[in-house]
Amino acid sequence: MDPFPAFRRRFRKEAQMKLTKLAVIALLGLALPLSAEEKGSDTKGKFYFKKSCKTCHVKGGSALELTPLSKTQAQWRKVFDAGRHGKAGEGFSPKFGTPEQIRDIKTFLINHASDSPQPETCGG
Repeated sequence: MDPFPAFRRRFRKEAQMKLTKLAVIALLGLALPLSAEEKGSDTKGKFYFKKSCKTCHVKGGSALELTPLSKTQAQWRKVFDAGRHGKAGEGFSPKFGTPEQIRDIKTFLINHASDSPQPETCGG
C-alpha cells in the first residue's frame, strides 16, 4: 500500500502546471521576435511612397512598376531586410529618405500588400 498517494497526486499536478507554464513561456518567446518589428506611420508611408518611390516605380518608369499589391507581406519584409537600392543588408540609401521615412514606407507596403487584410494600390 502506498503511504503517500495524496502527496504523489499533488506532486504530479504541480509538475504538470510547471510544464504548462514553461510551454507557454517558450511559445511567447518564439512569438515575440515576430511582433518586435518596428512600426511606422501608414499614412506617412503612403505619402513618402508616392513622393519618393513612384517617381521611378511607375509604368514606363526607370524601374519595375510597384504598388503595395505587387508583393505579399513576407515578400515586402524581405525587400526591406535585403536593403534593395544598395548593398544587401545595408538598408536603403539616404537619398530615398530618412530611416523613419523608409520605416513608414515599409509599414504602408506591408499593411496593404496583396495578402494583407486591407490590400490596396497607392493611387495616382
